[in-house]
Amino acid sequence: AGDTLFLEGCGRTDLPGGDPAALYHSLHHRLSRVPDEAVLYPGHLYSPRPSAPMGETRRDNFVFMPRSEEQWLAMFGS
Repeated sequence: AGDTLFLEGCGRTDLPGGDPAALYHSLHHRLSRVPDEAVLYPGHLYSPRPSAPMGETRRDNFVFMPRSEEQWLAMFGS
């Protein structure tokens, strides 16, 4: 997943070139099509486990809690 999605967070959008709206689109439109049983191996080990199923990640990761782009940008936008 590179720096887009971690087991317990997502990539930073406050760095140069960061785009909160593009990250929202990637998380909620592109990655929403990944099957629940697919295994996520994030680009950095920021959690105790090295991987997790996508369904579990979508259920437990706080970045998926906001249900609209407006809510997401209020939390993560610059």
